[in-house]
Amino acid sequence: MKIIHFSDPHGGGGAEDWMAYFDKRWVGVFNYRFRRRFRHDLSKLQSAVEYILDTRPDVAVCTGDLTSAGQPGEFARVLEILKPLRDSDIPLLYTPGNHDCYVTRPQCVAAVKHAVEYLSCGRYTFDTLPSSVVFDGVEFLIVNTSAPSNLLCSWGFLKSENRDFIAEKCANSPDVPKILVTHYPMYEDHPILRIRHRLFGQKPVISLLESKQLDLVLCGHVHKPSLRVDESGRGECISGSVTRNGTMMEIEYEKTARKFTFRTVEL
Repeated sequence: MKIIHFSDPHGGGGAEDWMAYFDKRWVGVFNYRFRRRFRHDLSKLQSAVEYILDTRPDVAVCTGDLTSAGQPGEFARVLEILKPLRDSDIPLLYTPGNHDCYVTRPQCVAAVKHAVEYLSCGRYTFDTLPSSVVFDGVEFLIVNTSAPSNLLCSWGFLKSENRDFIAEKCANSPDVPKILVTHYPMYEDHPILRIRHRLFGQKPVISLLESKQLDLVLCGHVHKPSLRVDESGRGECISGSVTRNGTMMEIEYEKTARKFTFRTVEL
């Protein structure tokens, strides 16, 4: 089985309505205007789509942050690039990032909900997460850890219902490989230094990883790609930002050996 994992395109733009200057969106817009637009190249997302269509993996996975401030126009620009992949026969799994769930404005909430249902081709919706889907004998657990937070923080929360969902799935069908698809990494090497950007409530999932009940976590949020896996390839994979680093992760699962192998794709 072949999986291609990409993350954090961070499509951005200006404020789309005057209320953006009175909620958290102005932070995302300011960040995009003066920093992110010089670092993230959306043409690399186009190259990623072309590579995936040429390579034809069994599943493509996007672990969030399609946008910079969760605005409808930002989603529209990125979804247009992803449309050929979405319309192909390659299953695409997407879970929102913190920048996709930036504010509680109704039009922004509607935009992220549309993106989840559109990219997943209705296999699940924003409101039905957490959900699971099975492809070629591998079960993917899709969990949303993102929600609007305060002005200065990018916190994520693995809520009790998500932890219970993951634990229940891991307890059932132990012979079926389980891959968790989420935005935030489970491991945080610098929890104090990165307290404004970290995930809370993940310790039970780390225990499932370390006891081999959960096989693999695919995540984003951190823009530099990294692997934290054992000799069988079980652990955590951060693909990095596809538009900043021009990287994706190509993952092969060998059923007979029950082993994951990884290759960084440079666009």
